[in-house]
Amino acid sequence: MTKRTGLFDINVDFDVKRLIEGDQKSQQKEMTIEKALTTITKQMQVSGFRERTIKDYNLHMNHLCKITNVTYLHEISSEMIYLWLDSMKVSNQTKLIRLKCLKAILSKCFDNGWVKQRYWKTINIKVDKNVKKGATSSEIQVLLSLLDLNSFIGLRDAVAIITLYKTGIRINTLGQLEERHIDFENMMLNLDGAILKNHKMLQLPIDNQMAQLFRVLIDQNEKIRRRYSQRNKFVFLSQKGTSLNTKSTNNAISKRLNKYSKEYNLVNINPHAIRRGYAKDLLIKGANLALISKALGHSNLAVTTQYLDLDEEEVLTNLRTFL
Repeated sequence: MTKRTGLFDINVDFDVKRLIEGDQKSQQKEMTIEKALTTITKQMQVSGFRERTIKDYNLHMNHLCKITNVTYLHEISSEMIYLWLDSMKVSNQTKLIRLKCLKAILSKCFDNGWVKQRYWKTINIKVDKNVKKGATSSEIQVLLSLLDLNSFIGLRDAVAIITLYKTGIRINTLGQLEERHIDFENMMLNLDGAILKNHKMLQLPIDNQMAQLFRVLIDQNEKIRRRYSQRNKFVFLSQKGTSLNTKSTNNAISKRLNKYSKEYNLVNINPHAIRRGYAKDLLIKGANLALISKALGHSNLAVTTQYLDLDEEEVLTNLRTFL
């Protein structure tokens, strides 16, 4: 029996899946790199990415376009990326950093459905990594003994050094630390994602010494603010009461640590070395790799293992306990 169709009946006998796939393929071919970057930039801004990170992503993608003369996303290939890398007159370490930025952008393109395959995953650059040493507790103690705790700057720097060594937070997080982040009742730092690199909330314990030092510093901060008519609630301030919150790894505390390192001939005194020292200290005290990685806010365990800097003798000694 033949089905009759009226004047306004709609024939829906078509392959919906093929229609959608066909539309996606058309979109993939028509998506320009410029349009993709504009969209991804907006997505990153909404997600809270740092302006510097967004700028670097755009910089390296645009440089790829300039070198390879590509306009559309579907024109980028492994060969194009290798051509781009070969054009650079920089070290392999710098190439690796730029490649990671490019891979991050392309991964976002994949997530948005603009490219079908992650062809860039197999592209890598071999770099001989010289693992940097972490600060030891003895080096921290030596530095603290040399600071004048009767001066505001000396007190501030001492509290900053102890905070870095006992919590492992990054130097730019330290600069953004506010009084509201210190929970004296529960003895912890309650860090919201806005001041952390991975944008994920983190809670870190503090001990009685840290709590006492925070209280003393906060009291001194209030005096400094009143003197210079400043209004803020940051924990670490300049000597005129202004914020150190530059969201930079080169804030005033970082510069002071560099000064102390040169003045007192302390090789491993810098924010990153102190952070590494925190990780190593946790390992020595028995913390497992997953816990250390979580405390440091790392995205994967591979990054954490680089922080620990285990020599052959330490590996041997630790393995014996499992025999």
